[in-house]
Amino acid sequence: MADEIIAKRITAARENLGITKAEASRRLNLSKIGYCRYEYGDRTPSMQTLEVIAQCFNTSVDYLTGKTDDISPDRIVIDKNVNPEIFSLVQKLSGYDNKTIRRIITYASQILK
Repeated sequence: MADEIIAKRITAARENLGITKAEASRRLNLSKIGYCRYEYGDRTPSMQTLEVIAQCFNTSVDYLTGKTDDISPDRIVIDKNVNPEIFSLVQKLSGYDNKTIRRIITYASQILK
């Protein structure tokens, strides 16, 4: 039953992104056949693979395993090489208290309108 849920949720997350199985396998660096085995329920991904799929498909492991019906991600990974400015900002903010961070978020929300 759990394998069935995972297969259905992987498919739903991929479709939510509007990508093909071929594109999904490319993004995950898997063969198309290997990826399709997850969607068809022929193979159950390891927890590590579920983490990678969740990150790649912008969802959560809890969604993929059926623990929640909320498809939105529960974490965001920022790659220093891909988004160096955002990485630097988050790194700087990690040293501040929550009150200061909330003030910065409020300010950012106002200037990004």
